[in-house]
Amino acid sequence: MRKAFRGVFTVMITPFDAQGELDLTALAAFTDWQIREGIHGLIPLGSTGEFLSLAEEERVAVARTVIETAAGRVPVLVGTGAEDTREAVRLTRQAQEMGADGAMIIPPFYSTPTDEELVHHYRTIAAAVTIPIMVYNNPATANVDLKPDLVARIAGIEGCDYIKESTLEVTRVRDIIRKAGKDMTVFGGILGFESFVEGAQGWVAVASNVAPGPMARIFELVADENRIAEARELYLEWLPLIEAVGGHFYVAGTKALLHHMGRPVGAPRPPRLPLPDADDARMKALVEQFGLAAAKAA
Repeated sequence: MRKAFRGVFTVMITPFDAQGELDLTALAAFTDWQIREGIHGLIPLGSTGEFLSLAEEERVAVARTVIETAAGRVPVLVGTGAEDTREAVRLTRQAQEMGADGAMIIPPFYSTPTDEELVHHYRTIAAAVTIPIMVYNNPATANVDLKPDLVARIAGIEGCDYIKESTLEVTRVRDIIRKAGKDMTVFGGILGFESFVEGAQGWVAVASNVAPGPMARIFELVADENRIAEARELYLEWLPLIEAVGGHFYVAGTKALLHHMGRPVGAPRPPRLPLPDADDARMKALVEQFGLAAAKAA
């Protein structure tokens, strides 16, 4: 029987070395640190992991490193989105063969598919594998908006069990739960605390790259202990950091924060650039404000 996914899952950065090459040693250390800090799950090869800037062999190496390092301690969902349905099937099968616990799949992001085409896309992938699929709604990047009525249709596909809902409309969480019921478990994308209050069972978070323990604790306070006021207080305390990696600099900002924490993970790959000096200084100040340098690698 499948174990249900629940909690805060870090959508992981991909570390590079000073020459811009993949740094698997740093990735393994980062994976282990995330788990020791209390994260509930990990998602390599998402947008924050720069999946579109990685070669095929690099994507395989990233997924395998995270899966093997996690070693079953937390679930690992691998990003397997592609524009071509056949390629998405191949990547998802590949992730399953490597031992992934699930796959997070963004819709085709160039062809602006119709609702019928989207249902067919996800049905085709789900029929090809036995691991659960997390549908990924991010209209800002995918050029597609999976609205609650469509999500309810996709929820009827066996294997499409989860959704990462990445809009600023927190009522989407409410409406997906209302329309899809137990067929679709909702994870927040941009909004964590607000999604938990509306009934989401998880958060695919960027900020947990740098503060996995506090982000996981926000969820636990709401979903496990019903201590919503305390969760909100903790959320507001960490909101400056959450917002700092919530916009355009979600990759470069996260990598800058980790660098100032003493955990260098390299610069983003072009077309993304490192942060301008003023923004980098702001990230350094946040590390000092939150005492994050204590997480420095051994």
